[in-house]
Amino acid sequence: MTEINDLPERVADSAEVPVTPYMRVRARLNGLTGKPAESATQGYPRSGTPTIMALDLGTTTGWAIRFLGLTTSGTMSFKPGRFEGGGMRFLRFAQWLHTPDCFPSPMYVYFEEVRRHRGVDAAHAYGGFLAQLTAWCEQHSVPYRGVPVATIKRFATGKGNADKAAMIQAMRQRGHAPVDDNEADALALLHWVIAQEGK
Repeated sequence: MTEINDLPERVADSAEVPVTPYMRVRARLNGLTGKPAESATQGYPRSGTPTIMALDLGTTTGWAIRFLGLTTSGTMSFKPGRFEGGGMRFLRFAQWLHTPDCFPSPMYVYFEEVRRHRGVDAAHAYGGFLAQLTAWCEQHSVPYRGVPVATIKRFATGKGNADKAAMIQAMRQRGHAPVDDNEADALALLHWVIAQEGK
């Protein structure tokens, strides 16, 4: 495995090769503290806050993770290539979830629960990603929960039917810089989860 303590935060953010979310988090920790990040095999310190992963499932999946009190986020594209079948997106998503040291543990997974889709293809795609995610969670004994889209939007903007631009703006106001609405939705979900912890 690449020694993450030698990976600067700026490299983790701009690397042309895939860099897992956990590696990005560890790079940021090293950059902020100046101390080597814990080995991935050492696990999560039990005395700290639980690790939370929030996902906006889709061919371009938005993700946000709170780890050791810090938040990191981004997007991952699982779009099939020109000469690949549609199932490749689900295979890539499953490989992403199964990447060694990708996510710290213990962890709680939350995902945006979509009940209505604009078309049949979108519904099928969402169902495929959800099946892969829940199977991974069951396999690794990770608790998971879906949160309705309207609940997340209402929490972030005050409107249950807020558009993409409003969600992005809401997350910018919280100090984030989402690249698109997928990342913004994942961040909003993460903030919702954290707010529920306070209650």
